[in-house]
Amino acid sequence: MPIDQSKLTRLVETLPAFPESAQKIIALTSRVDCSPKQLVKIIEHDPVLTMKVLKLVNSAYFGLSREVKSVNHAVVYVGINTIKNLAISVATTGTLPKQNAAGLDTRALWYHSLKVGVLAKILAEEHGTPSTQTVNYFVGGLLHDIGRLLVAHFFPDEYKSMLSHINASQDSILESEALVLGITHAEIGAMVSEHWQLPAELQHCIRHHHSTQAELLVNAPLTMAVNAANLLIHLKDEPEKITIPECILQWLGAPVEDVLARLTTLENEVDKAVSFIEIAG
Repeated sequence: MPIDQSKLTRLVETLPAFPESAQKIIALTSRVDCSPKQLVKIIEHDPVLTMKVLKLVNSAYFGLSREVKSVNHAVVYVGINTIKNLAISVATTGTLPKQNAAGLDTRALWYHSLKVGVLAKILAEEHGTPSTQTVNYFVGGLLHDIGRLLVAHFFPDEYKSMLSHINASQDSILESEALVLGITHAEIGAMVSEHWQLPAELQHCIRHHHSTQAELLVNAPLTMAVNAANLLIHLKDEPEKITIPECILQWLGAPVEDVLARLTTLENEVDKAVSFIEIAG
């Protein structure tokens, strides 16, 4: 049975509010006159956020040569944009539901999302994205599938029916969701990202991370990189089920086999990034 859209809207509105400190950070860092001092002040007024940001900055993912003991030093070492994205990661993963009655393995889902985030970051680096911006791509990958968590949490019976349809057919997850649920996890994730007023490019990425339309990707580098990374990760696991759209192949700039062959450090980088779901959540 398709999901009741009005009920879905009401349930999204009942989600815990996005933490005020994270909202202030997003608003502040969107301004051209954002100063490190202002950012530090907001974070230090939230002890939990302070603790988690410092733990993440000191995690293996960043591999800093010395321990960072203050938010001020964290901003100096990794930059305003990175701190903003750490705050978004902490706030989002900490606010999303942890349990579901649909049997969705949330740990496996987050691990897949980590791989997509790491690979999106690598692809962004290969395309010349400045190092101060590449964490955007990691966060895009980390959060791209949040709609699946919400479907499984709010509509467990419908989610189970959708999984049964996948197992009994050759349909993709998007096709199955559209048929059984009447809405996709990408659309639900976008609803939540809009409700929380996440940055516009992150909302676009979550909504269109399965898109095959060139016009939605070529001028949206974050969405393009996360799409490509998601497809490549799935391709490694289920090569017979994955077709990569021409616009993404052109963006990759090399045969898929060559791209995959270059990813020798992917698993090692994912292992470093595991701290994000251990600390942020």
